[in-house]
Amino acid sequence: MGGNVARLISKKSLKFLLCPLAVSILLTGCGNQEFSDLEQYIKDINARPKGTIEPLPEVKSIEPFVFKPEGLRDPFKAISEAEEVEDTQLSVGNGIKPDTARRKEELEAFPLDSLRMVGTIIMKANLWGLVKASDKTVYRVQVGNHLGKNYGKIIRIQKDKIELMEIVPDKPGTWREQQTSLALTE
Repeated sequence: MGGNVARLISKKSLKFLLCPLAVSILLTGCGNQEFSDLEQYIKDINARPKGTIEPLPEVKSIEPFVFKPEGLRDPFKAISEAEEVEDTQLSVGNGIKPDTARRKEELEAFPLDSLRMVGTIIMKANLWGLVKASDKTVYRVQVGNHLGKNYGKIIRIQKDKIELMEIVPDKPGTWREQQTSLALTE
């Protein structure tokens, strides 16, 4: 029995010696193949020609702005009655103003930039425009209809655009006309 024990001990010690040796041989073989592509990539990067760094952009000097308040009204003082009368006389002068008593049409609830012209249709020899609103509804419009928040009135419909005249605020209490259009988008 003593001989068997000696053989078992020697086999066990042999296993303990051979296992780490076998593992280190296997890892050494794997290690060279595992990093060879990385080492090649680093060599390729280092072989590239070195680039130059662009110089910083030239700093441009800006002329300082000098505010000259001479002749301007002090914004922290109340407007006198004489200035108010002068302003109302100017607003009456051009005579342009929106008709606020008129009943609003459906497309006046949408801002003009949310409306899209999607086509035209001819009905009873009249050319109608097709306008798609932001609620995905397509509306049929004709010359004389209103649309947009700035009292826009359609003045002309063509195959590729709808032209309208808006009434927009200018100075306090005054209005001005501004022509704009909706181009065909779809």
